Amino acid sequence: MIGILGLGAVGSQLLQRLNTSIPYVPLFVSGPDRKKVSHLMTRKNSINFCINNEKLEDQHIQLLVISCSSGHHLQTAQRAIKNGISVISTSNKVSDVVGLLKLEDLAKANNAMIVAGAAFAPGLTCALVDFASKELDSVDEIHIAKDGTGGPACAKQHHRAMKRPSIEWCDGQWVRRPGGSGRELVWFPEPIAGADCYRAALPDPILLHQIFPSASRITARVSASRQDRFTSWLPMLTPPHRDGGVGAVRVEIRGRLENHRVTKVIGAVSSPSTASAIVTEVLCEMFVKEELNNQVGGVASVCDSTVFLQQIKKKGIRVVEFDGIPEEKN
Repeated sequence: MIGILGLGAVGSQLLQRLNTSIPYVPLFVSGPDRKKVSHLMTRKNSINFCINNEKLEDQHIQLLVISCSSGHHLQTAQRAIKNGISVISTSNKVSDVVGLLKLEDLAKANNAMIVAGAAFAPGLTCALVDFASKELDSVDEIHIAKDGTGGPACAKQHHRAMKRPSIEWCDGQWVRRPGGSGRELVWFPEPIAGADCYRAALPDPILLHQIFPSASRITARVSASRQDRFTSWLPMLTPPHRDGGVGAVRVEIRGRLENHRVTKVIGAVSSPSTASAIVTEVLCEMFVKEELNNQVGGVASVCDSTVFLQQIKKKGIRVVEFDGIPEEKN
């Protein structure tokens, strides 16, 4: 049985997708808006709802997907892990990701798995980096960029992240730099094309450093308008949108291949909320098929990134890969 906590832009799409892709697996759902689950869907699959004061971790589930607002994942995950329940968290908040990674000993003691940052970025970006790295002899630098937001919770987290310091791995140490600094023009796949991206409180470097500890630099940036930057210290001036539409991610990996310095770039295009739902859907399918390992970390830490990306593309996420660019020769 799989549990889903949160029926926002990601959770509601995930529920619909799992109802179709693995209809034989019972689902247990907890969320305030039950109108998002149609009567026909409930009849098609065994979908159960928690009543007041019930907790998903008490429902004899094997896997819990936490897709509620960022900042509320850690305590729920800890309770689930203590009960031997594996956890997939969609949060892209630094404190959530760091806290989940610190539960590694608890997870091992209870034979459970934790996937942190299972969304568009981080999440899909982790798999793209790992996939690209397989063609290199060594990885020196990793640079992540994201454009677009999903539902209201994602838009609010984007707003908060812009005003907080970024965390970057630079020459063997963690470096904090002001959020909203480091403007860089990044070219994403069409239809996004060029967008100005800035530093922000993003957890991608933390998850990627776990996989690539020898890399000298790992950075992450997010696109932002001038208004985003100058109003980040204020409450949101307008209510967050229901869905931000099409977005994109871009990963750039610099390393060595046969004594040549090479740069590889891969991008992906999708609605961020849909992409996050697809990422978690594929992870759930792989969990049911016992294709995930009992590790604690990002997406690439728990599965084969090649197999994962094959499934992602089948479900509608467009992935664009560019040829490596030789930079210098020894």
